[in-house]
Amino acid sequence: MKKLAIILTILFLLLVAIYFLIFKPEKYQEKDLYDSILERGVIKVGINTDSKPFGFFDEKWQIKGYDADLARYIAQYILKSPNAVEFHPVTPANRMLKVSTGEVDIVIATMTITPQRKEIIDFSIPYDAAGQALLVRSNSKIKSLADLNGLNVGVVFGTTAEKNMLNLVPTANIIGFRNYRVAYQALKNGKIDALTSDDTILSRFVYEDKSVKLLPKRYTHEPYGVALRKDKSTKRLKENIDFAIKDMHKKNVILRLRRKWLYS
Repeated sequence: MKKLAIILTILFLLLVAIYFLIFKPEKYQEKDLYDSILERGVIKVGINTDSKPFGFFDEKWQIKGYDADLARYIAQYILKSPNAVEFHPVTPANRMLKVSTGEVDIVIATMTITPQRKEIIDFSIPYDAAGQALLVRSNSKIKSLADLNGLNVGVVFGTTAEKNMLNLVPTANIIGFRNYRVAYQALKNGKIDALTSDDTILSRFVYEDKSVKLLPKRYTHEPYGVALRKDKSTKRLKENIDFAIKDMHKKNVILRLRRKWLYS
């Protein structure tokens, strides 16, 4: 697994290098990103739009959710307006590339802080945390990871759940999906026996559909952070985001967001 992680890291860095050679984007690394955001008057935020209740489109095609509200609070702190946000849809598979190449200033998308990711991108302090869980059909006999031997387990490409399952249950058949909606339908249709991801993400399916259930055991601790490009130009932006998150914890804003989006 360590060799695979190294290979994937090298491939990612090569992809970023190719991007710069082909598209030759503006040399933003020479200018402080925080100053650029102040001049622009808007912060570009990458957000997952298929991750209810964290990021999703409502019936009016407006982006809502926990992560969206967090982005608006950060915009309020930095630009004095919660509306000074420009949302850009990202996926677990492309979010690191989009923030590394400057397509977005930051990514807020239930992104777990890991040592491997910190080799490539930077993170704020954690704003919340989750635990990896298993979602199964209500009539399933699966009780724990031990029951997954030889069974089909769904993951979403680019998530920490994908790597974790390879380590936790190497005898399971890991099947990857582009997004949670497709993976959830595969579970409903019997194409997979279980779906694994963060409990905060999977819990939404249980609220909306009693034909599935979330098993009680949590197998990991997944701290969520705001992702930034890893270079000197993001230092001041990271400092301000860290301060905003500390302020949110101090004023119980995070607690209110959890009550609004996770417990309602």
